Amino acid sequence: MNKKGVLLLNMGGPDSIDAVKPFLFNLFKDSNMANFGVLQKPLAWLIANLRSKKLRKAYELIGGKSPLKEITIKQAYELKKALGDGYSVKVGMNYWHPFIEEALEEFEKEKINHIIAIPLYPHYCQATSGSVIKRFKRLAERRFSFKIISSWYENPFYIKAWIENIKNSIEKYGEGLVLFSAHGIPLSLYKKGDPYLKETEQTVRIIVKEMNLAEWQLSFQSKVGPVKWVKPSTEEKIKELAEKGIKRIYIVPISFVSDHIETLYEIDIVYKQMANSLGVQLIRVSSLNTSFNFIEALRFLVLS
Repeated sequence: MNKKGVLLLNMGGPDSIDAVKPFLFNLFKDSNMANFGVLQKPLAWLIANLRSKKLRKAYELIGGKSPLKEITIKQAYELKKALGDGYSVKVGMNYWHPFIEEALEEFEKEKINHIIAIPLYPHYCQATSGSVIKRFKRLAERRFSFKIISSWYENPFYIKAWIENIKNSIEKYGEGLVLFSAHGIPLSLYKKGDPYLKETEQTVRIIVKEMNLAEWQLSFQSKVGPVKWVKPSTEEKIKELAEKGIKRIYIVPISFVSDHIETLYEIDIVYKQMANSLGVQLIRVSSLNTSFNFIEALRFLVLS
């Protein structure tokens, strides 16, 4: 029996301090991420040069690299174990190694001709899911048959995984307000009809209903550049809640399935320091990473 291929797609991250600048260049030369027209590559180099110094310092504080590569490879390993011998599971990144083309070459060596591609973005967004799907299609067409699962924000095991992690935190530290923090998007993208915001809100609604949460909020983080982004920002929301007398906040990185700079630096260092200065205990709910229910979520996607 011919094996089926499963390809976990993600953005990737710098695997060393020296990789920060070229990673940023790859990120910003993608017109799906930021469209600069004929100036795409020159402006990508400029932004990479301007931002790399600050980001190098951030990565130094979390171990000198992004853990995204290692975590995603572990997710692939656990998914392969859960699926069994009929499947080969690979990792393909958009902006840094292992790139999508590297994974496809491995599939060809294994004589696999059908691939199920899963972007590790539960909520579809043109800048993330759309970009990685576009690249995968360009590289895979005429070489493989394939099925792409473009979003899975209502996946029951994905929901279950977050509920379990939230409950574990509350049981450990006590009652508090739950703040769902999603990666933000430019307001212009939302106004063009991008479904990301609606899909994120639906995930939150399902969790809130199933947990019967009385105190919760949704905010957006990781803003880049001068353009307007969807609001409220997570920084604004933490300050607002502190002014209202909230003393404990559980922050749930709802749109992220793995630890990386947005959780380990932005939340664990920047937001926690800010919350502490405001007299608020900020507790980050653990990321999904290789938790049992998250691997079950991926297995469910493949088999269904």
